[in-house]
Amino acid sequence: MNPVAIAAIETSSIAQGYVTADAMMKQAEVELLAASILSPGRYWIVVGGEVATVRSAHRKGIEIAADTLLDQLFIPQLHDGVMPALRGTVPPSNDDSIGILETLTAASAIVAADVAAKSAAITLRDLRLANGIGGKGVVLLSGGLPDVQAAIAAGRADAQKRGLLARAVVIPRMDARLRARVI
Repeated sequence: MNPVAIAAIETSSIAQGYVTADAMMKQAEVELLAASILSPGRYWIVVGGEVATVRSAHRKGIEIAADTLLDQLFIPQLHDGVMPALRGTVPPSNDDSIGILETLTAASAIVAADVAAKSAAITLRDLRLANGIGGKGVVLLSGGLPDVQAAIAAGRADAQKRGLLARAVVIPRMDARLRARVI
């Protein structure tokens, strides 16, 4: 089951990340979705649950992370497609076009994915976070070309507004051999 709301805190200190995660869990009755070290030397906490409890844990996380806070997110009504993309459980498809959003932090990738999915009729395919990609986040989505373009534009605008966009691209009619490997 997907949580109604999620919150995440990304810290520049691994030690302070553990302290922050502990404080968030003690603050409210939330589900711990992730708590781990991210490359390069960051710590990442993601909690989910009901809006009020997640909001409370998020506020405590920001407070405790203090000057180590790199990025954060609070999404009160998470799009249903975000968690399957994050978990890698989205079935393959033959969608015509592919969109890719590359962000500078893990949290900004989740926010961009949520914004993109809420803006157009696309499928979130994959959501890769931080490890093995230099701390970045990558969102892969698919659908018809107009919807993919609209979703990428929305996700790009949000990440740009936060100063966390690395790149946003649309590939119309992706080569079938590559599509078979990617989606």
